Amino acid sequence: MRNLFLPLLVLLAGTATASAACDVKGAKLEEAIAAKAELRETANKQTVRDLRTLRDAAIVLETYKYAAECERLVEIVRALAANPEKTIERGGDTDEDKAEDLMEAREPKAPAPAETAKPK
Repeated sequence: MRNLFLPLLVLLAGTATASAACDVKGAKLEEAIAAKAELRETANKQTVRDLRTLRDAAIVLETYKYAAECERLVEIVRALAANPEKTIERGGDTDEDKAEDLMEAREPKAPAPAETAKPK
């Protein structure tokens, strides 16, 4: 009987370790946004959206079991949120062509129509 529980215990311990590997909530992004006046300014809405997008990407990475990548992204979010002036300065790109390319890349693409085979 004891031999049956040992593998189960090992499995549960491994699962607990894997799920605790990436602490997205620990980044406390929403708290950082609320605490930093620069991030609450209307002019910096895009920066806040970007930070939330990065946080959401970390959640996706965690979901797909990319714990190391998730943790790295959480570190980046923390660093960016900790120094909003530098983050805003870095993200201050107003290139409209670049913005349009980005918006286009975000839109889902319809599959290309299959070419009909011509009879020979």
